[in-house]
Formats: sequence, structure tokens, C-alpha cells
Amino acid sequence: MPVASNGAARKRKRFSYSVLFILPAFILYTLFVIYPTLNSVNLSFTSWDGVSDHIRYIGFDNFVEMFQSERVYNALKNTLILSITLVVLENILALILAILVDQVRWCKSLFRSIFYFPVLLSGIVMGFVWTIIFNFNFGVISQVLDKVGLSDWKIDWLGDPDYALLAIIITTVWKGSGYYMIIYLAGLQGIPPELNEAASIDGASRWQKFRHITFPLLASAMTVSVMLSMIGALKIFDQIAVMTDGGPGFATETLTYIVYKVGFGELRQGYGTALSLMLFVLILMVSLIQVKFLRKREVQM
Repeated sequence: MPVASNGAARKRKRFSYSVLFILPAFILYTLFVIYPTLNSVNLSFTSWDGVSDHIRYIGFDNFVEMFQSERVYNALKNTLILSITLVVLENILALILAILVDQVRWCKSLFRSIFYFPVLLSGIVMGFVWTIIFNFNFGVISQVLDKVGLSDWKIDWLGDPDYALLAIIITTVWKGSGYYMIIYLAGLQGIPPELNEAASIDGASRWQKFRHITFPLLASAMTVSVMLSMIGALKIFDQIAVMTDGGPGFATETLTYIVYKVGFGELRQGYGTALSLMLFVLILMVSLIQVKFLRKREVQM
């Protein structure tokens, strides 16, 4: 019995130490994450403007307005277009860059650093740089076209509703592909070289080796990259804020940006909070689906 009592006392002591170790972080997490989240649910049922002390509850009016708003549906459409396009382009370009860097024999670290460099730039700085590049009057693209006598081909990238969203996509792909390249590069370097050597001896072509060896063994890296790029695309904000401010009109307004515009620009914090909850649910659903898919792939492998 004394031995059992000592063991139980040691377990209680370890538990107490664990609680004391976790408690400060838990208090901070509660104050800055859990409480604001729960308070957001409360504010979504109000007409609060974000400034006054008076908070008036209006029930589900914000949600009714949200589901009847053409502006919200337009933002949802832009968000889905951006998300799908960015996931496809970022991962394709990242995989190509990873394969090229992996096959380079000299200065591999240099090329890896060059392709990763855009990731280190803040979204604000990167947005200003590409705004200058896309400028219709003195932008780099327009000046090159003028020099080669193709002035008629100039496009007002950020002023034309048909091209503004494409400009955001190009900018984001340029910035994000290097990050996912690192993930694919780690996956490529984890593939045993003996598999490709055996396939070469059997007469397999490069495409056959990629299709039957490289691509299947990159499944985990691809799933992680797709999940991260999808979540990043759903939360895109910096590029839109700097380059287009959601315009021209509402051509580049996404769910993330409409939350900012409504909540802080139009002083409708209650309505903006309701929109943010819808965005939270959307990101949560996408994340759960992708995590489930990732686990399924891991079980199959």
C-alpha cells in the first residue's frame, strides 16, 4: 500500500506541475482567442457600429441580409475563383520549380534561395511593387510594350474589371510558389534514388518515372501544400488592400476583404462580424475535408 500511495502522490505532483506550466499560456489564449471568438458570436446579432457604447440586438437580421446580398455572393464568387486558381497554379509551378532545383548539380542552394525570396517579402511591399509593374501609364509591362511597338496591347490591369482579379492571381502565385516549392523539394529528396535507378535500368522514360514513382511518393507533400494554399487563398487580404482596394467596383472584393470594408470602412461591426463567422465556417469546412483526405491518403500508403 505505501508503494501505491507514493505512486499516486507522484502522479498528482506531476499533474500539478503540468497544470502550472500550461496555466499562463491557457490564460493568454483565453483572453486573446477564446473570449474574442465567443464575443464575436454575440456581436453578430447586433447592429453595433464599432464606436458607440450603445449595442442594439437585432436577432438574425445580419444573417438574413448577408444571404440576400448580391455583394456577398460576388465576394464569395471571387473567393472561390481565387482559391481554385491559386491552388492549381501555385502547386503546379511549385512542383516544376522543385523538380528543376532538385536536378541542378551546381549552386542548388542559390537557386533555392532565389525562388524562395518572394516569400520573405511582406504582402504590403509586394503589393506596391506589383502595382508599379502593372501601372498602365508608367508600369514595366507598359513600357516594354511601348519600346517594342506594341502599345495597342497594353492592358489597364488594375483598372479593368476583367483583368484586376487576374493581376491579383499573378501576384499571389509569384509570392507563394517558392514556399510550396520547399515542401515539394523535401518530398523529392526523401524519395530513395534506388527506385529511379531501377526504373532506368528497366528502360523507363523520364515521364514514366515521374508518373509511376515520383508523383505517387509526393502524395503527402502535395496534400499538405494543397491544404495550406487553399487556406491561404481563402484569407487573402494584403494584395487586394494595396493593389485594388476591392475594385474596380467590386471586381476583386473577397470575403476577407468585405469583412474589413464593412466592419471598419462602413462602421457596421455587427454585420462584419456575421460575415467573418461565415468565412470561419467556410475555412473550417475546407480544412476538415482536406485533413480527412490527408488521413485517407496516409492510410492507403
